[in-house]
Amino acid sequence: MITIEQTDNLVNAAVIGEFTLADFKMFEEQSLYKLKSPGTVNLLFDLRAMIDYTVDVAWEEIKFFSREHNHDFSKIAVVTDDQWITWQAWLSRLFIDAEICVFTDYDEAQAWVQG
Repeated sequence: MITIEQTDNLVNAAVIGEFTLADFKMFEEQSLYKLKSPGTVNLLFDLRAMIDYTVDVAWEEIKFFSREHNHDFSKIAVVTDDQWITWQAWLSRLFIDAEICVFTDYDEAQAWVQG
């Protein structure tokens, strides 16, 4: 399950349980809508409650960020305690032209991505 909130220049997504392709498509739709607005767009992913994700989500994420929208976002904050997700975020820095930071504290991530 995913929840998504949008503010001025921020797409704030939280994943609870399993991250499915339907969830990612919802995120993608909201992000594409936000990208039509003037100015920069930042992302905040709260993945602390994510249990797992499906293989098709991993593939869609690669396509969306690395191939289709690698220059469209300014900052991406990821909130997680999971070491594997942290490594994935750091690897993404090679393919995405955005500042990417990983946090364990949600408030710190929110302050950074909005600052």
